[in-house]
Amino acid sequence: MDLGLKGRRALVCGASKGLGFACAHALMREEADVILVARKEADLVAAAQRLERGLGRRPEIVAADVTKEQGRQLILDRATDCAVLVNNSAGPPTGNTREFCRQSWLDALEGNMLSAIALTNALLPAMISAKFGRVVNISSVSIKHPQPLLSLSTGARLGLTGYMAGLAREVAADGVTVNSILPGYFLTDRLASTLQAWADRQATPLDAVMTERTQSVPARRFGSPSEFGELCAYLCSAQAGYLTGQHIVLDGGLYPGTF
Repeated sequence: MDLGLKGRRALVCGASKGLGFACAHALMREEADVILVARKEADLVAAAQRLERGLGRRPEIVAADVTKEQGRQLILDRATDCAVLVNNSAGPPTGNTREFCRQSWLDALEGNMLSAIALTNALLPAMISAKFGRVVNISSVSIKHPQPLLSLSTGARLGLTGYMAGLAREVAADGVTVNSILPGYFLTDRLASTLQAWADRQATPLDAVMTERTQSVPARRFGSPSEFGELCAYLCSAQAGYLTGQHIVLDGGLYPGTF
């Protein structure tokens, strides 16, 4: 199916690896003109080379920290006319809620809520003018199914979820959709570090923690980033224009609720 993304400019944050890279790959396969954003230039160059080898096209890259105002300005200098925005940034530190000071919470809010809001608001005018825009937020299933040690991430992402839900209704008539994907356990560096943190806290071998977590998923496996990227590409497609304001759980059945 042609997703109608050929020639559309797409900005993907946190795109040098993991779920962000998977989203960039899926969008580039649909012939979107993708801009990869991440903090480390070396990682971006490696990601761009990998995409070029696999798809025969090389994306633009911008080395910038999306959580900082200066970094966002560097991005916007190159990407004001993007029709697609994939918001994504590294999760905050794991740990017991009672261990975090006020600054830890402020950093989490900046990294996983306020920076995405700022970037979205900056790109919205061009989307509204073009009568086409797609905003996809990479969030976490923990906002519906809280997990131990992830309180900073859960709190900040819940704030972003509420803001984006309201925004989606404001811009729907302008041809702009706003959705979030809530991943469960996917095979990424972030998952590896989280599992190691759990193992350290419990004084349990990492292999045992991985087995326990795998068995907690009804699908009995962790997700592949490529599966995530495919859903992201569809949400960005021309066909998804009536799908907005949704927070889609992608977790192999881990979340136990009906809604």
